[in-house]
Amino acid sequence: IGMVFQHFMLADNLTVWENVVLGDEPGNMFRLDIAGARRRIKELSAQYGLDVEPDRLVAELGVGQKQRVEILKVLYRGAQILILDEPTAVLVPHEVDELFESLRSLTSEGATAIFISHKLDEVLKFADAITVIRAGKTVAELDDPRSVTAHSLAEMMVGSELPTPETRESTVTDEVALSVSGLTVGDPPLPALADITFDIHRGEILGIAGVEGNGQHELIEAIMGLRPSQGHIGLVGRDITNLSTRGRREAGVGYIPEDRQKDGLTLPFSLWENAMLGHQTQAPYAKGPWIDRAGAQRRTDEIIKEFDVRTPGHSVPVFTLSGGNQQKLVVGREMMAEPKVLVGAHPTRGVDVGAQAIIWDILRDARASGLAVLLISADLEELIGLSDRLLVMLRGRVVAELPPTVTPAELGSYMTGVTSMPEDGTATLPGESEAR
Repeated sequence: IGMVFQHFMLADNLTVWENVVLGDEPGNMFRLDIAGARRRIKELSAQYGLDVEPDRLVAELGVGQKQRVEILKVLYRGAQILILDEPTAVLVPHEVDELFESLRSLTSEGATAIFISHKLDEVLKFADAITVIRAGKTVAELDDPRSVTAHSLAEMMVGSELPTPETRESTVTDEVALSVSGLTVGDPPLPALADITFDIHRGEILGIAGVEGNGQHELIEAIMGLRPSQGHIGLVGRDITNLSTRGRREAGVGYIPEDRQKDGLTLPFSLWENAMLGHQTQAPYAKGPWIDRAGAQRRTDEIIKEFDVRTPGHSVPVFTLSGGNQQKLVVGREMMAEPKVLVGAHPTRGVDVGAQAIIWDILRDARASGLAVLLISADLEELIGLSDRLLVMLRGRVVAELPPTVTPAELGSYMTGVTSMPEDGTATLPGESEAR
C-alpha cells in the first residue's frame, strides 16, 4: 500500500532518483547501486507515462512533476494499492488529465487507486466506483458512477448542493489599498520576480493565477517583508517598503500563509497562544510591553465562536484540531484584527467542503465591507469565482490580466504559456471578438 499525500513529502535539495530510493536504497552495505536505481526509475516512468528525469533536482520541478515523483516512490516499493489525497488540488487542467492517464495505466495492469476528492466532476469522470463519507461514516456505496449526478452526490456529502465560490455584485471602490510597483526579487538574467506592478482597491479581490513555482511564493514573501526585494509597496497611501514584517503587520496587512502548519501555527502551543501570532504587540493581546493573557483568551473565545472553530476550549494544543479548524483559526485571527489588506495564500487548501464554504463567505463579506484582498490559489474555480480581476504569473512575470468570466481551461492555457497576451495588453477570450 502506498500513500500520496496532499502535501508532498519530498526533499527539494535531492534529485528525483535520490528521493525515490530514500529509505529503500538498492545495493549492499558497501555500495549503492545508483545505475540500477536510475534504470528502474526510467522503466517505471516509461511503463506508466510518468515522464520524470531521474537526475533533476526536485527543487527545479513543477508541482505536477513533483506529484509524479511521489507516485514513483510508492511504485518503486512495489505498491499495488495507491491512496491519493486530493491529488488534483494544486494541478491545472491539463495536469489533471495527465495524472488520470497515468492512474488508468496503473489500474489497467491490476493496481488499485483510492482517490479522495470533493471535486465531483473529476470523481464522476474517472472513478469506477464511488464511496461517499460524511461525518466519519459511509453514507453511500455506488458501483456505477453513471447512475448518479454531481447534484445527488453533493446531497449525500453535505446534505445540500456543494457551495460555490461565486461573488455577488461588484464592491470595488476608487481608493487604492495596496500599491505594488516594480517589485523584483533576485538578480538577472533569471530573477524570481521581475518588475511586478499592480494596485488593489478597497472592496476588491485580486486573484493571482499560475502554476506553482512561477513566483507566487516570492511575491507573497516580498509583500510581507520576508524576502529582500527591490521596488515600492504602498498601503493606503503610506510607503511600507522599508518596514519590517512586524511593521507591515502592525500597519494593517493581514496574512493567511500557504502552509498553515509550517508558517501559520505553532502546533504544540494552545489556541490562545496561536491566536496572538503576528498581533502580540497589539490589544487585546498586549498591555504595554506585556502579554495580556486574559485578553488573549477572551479574543480567542470570540474567534472560536465567530468562525465556528470546533474545539473543546482555547487551552488545548492546536495540533489536536482538524486541518479545517486549524485553517479557520488562522483566518479568524487575521479577520478579527480588521486588516486594511489581506494576503490570502491558498486559503482553502486541504480543508473539507464545510470549512471551505465558511472561508469563502468570510472573504466575500470582508470584500463587501471594503477589505482589499490579494488571493493566491491553485483552485481555479475558487480563483475565478471570488476574484474581481485575475493576474497570471509565469516565470516570475505577470503575463496576462483577465476578467473573472474566463474559464478554468482558458486560464490554464495562460498559466502554462500556451496562450499569451496580445500586444495591446488586453486578453480576448473565445466569443468576445464577435460580441465586440
